[in-house]
Amino acid sequence: MKALQVMKPFEMALIDVAEPVITNSTDVLVQTAYVGICGSDMHIYHGSNPLATLPRIPGHEVVGRVLEVGQEVQGLKVGDKVVVEPIRYCGECYACRKGQPNVCEQLSVFGVHEDGGMRERFVVAEKQLHKVADHTPFEEAVLIEPYTIGAQAVYRGELQKGETLLIQGAGPIGICILKMAKLMDARVMISDLDPAKLSYAKELGADEVVNIKEQDLLEAVNQWTDGVGVNVSIDAVCIPLTFKQSIDAVSVAGRVVVLSFGEEAIELAPLPITKKELSIKGSRLQTFQFENVVKLVDAGKLQKQGLITHTFSLHEAKEAFEYIEKNPNEVRKVILKVGEKGA
Repeated sequence: MKALQVMKPFEMALIDVAEPVITNSTDVLVQTAYVGICGSDMHIYHGSNPLATLPRIPGHEVVGRVLEVGQEVQGLKVGDKVVVEPIRYCGECYACRKGQPNVCEQLSVFGVHEDGGMRERFVVAEKQLHKVADHTPFEEAVLIEPYTIGAQAVYRGELQKGETLLIQGAGPIGICILKMAKLMDARVMISDLDPAKLSYAKELGADEVVNIKEQDLLEAVNQWTDGVGVNVSIDAVCIPLTFKQSIDAVSVAGRVVVLSFGEEAIELAPLPITKKELSIKGSRLQTFQFENVVKLVDAGKLQKQGLITHTFSLHEAKEAFEYIEKNPNEVRKVILKVGEKGA
């Protein structure tokens, strides 16, 4: 069986690995159909993902079809189309008891801490799989996991209908946040350096776009909100400057959501945080977002968005990673075709 493995930074190869075997009664054997390439996969390739160890088979945005089920599997059958929920957690630590298994003390992420979906077949526990309607194309279902990241960020920001939201960054995650926010009837401003990304965001429903090469972001926010500030700011760029701007951009009682894994220290004055009584929250992976996102995708509310721009085969995976590196302005989302054709 073929699998893509990152052996060390900037070195990957398609290798032969043993066929996966069901060993637990609640396990499911899945044939991979498509897997998305995420920014965190690029960081694994670079050796800069602080959570991943090498060598590693990456890939956590995965859709496939059930090939075999363990004796105690009840919710799935052979032939079902499924997406992977990539987190495995203990269910007993403080975070799990509090309903935040995404930050479990023993968290293991498929494709990061353990081998993932960039291989022809894999075995995971039934509870990590979600059934997708058979009418939903694989090419749409592969985006379910990224949409759960957007859903989590919106949830962490406690965004409500009619509120204003600033998203910094119009890349794939920024777009996923945008789509989830618009489904809630929020008013959304999104900023970026790339006019093509901003144009695409406008097509998908952004109420206001800001090219920060041409316009000061905070001035744009003040003008758009009549000096009030946005109710929620989500930082999908994840550099010190954007984090600081998130704090400056929000209104009193505002919420700031950060998706960064950056380790660079940031100097912040506490006055605006206290004066405006801000809530600053991290957003990692997702908590119980899959069920709702699967329903939205199956219902066509998150389909046909043009987010996928390039498709490569698993055998072309190295070329896919290199293409993303060399052509960042041409890429929205790249996926690898591993198995079946679309539905």
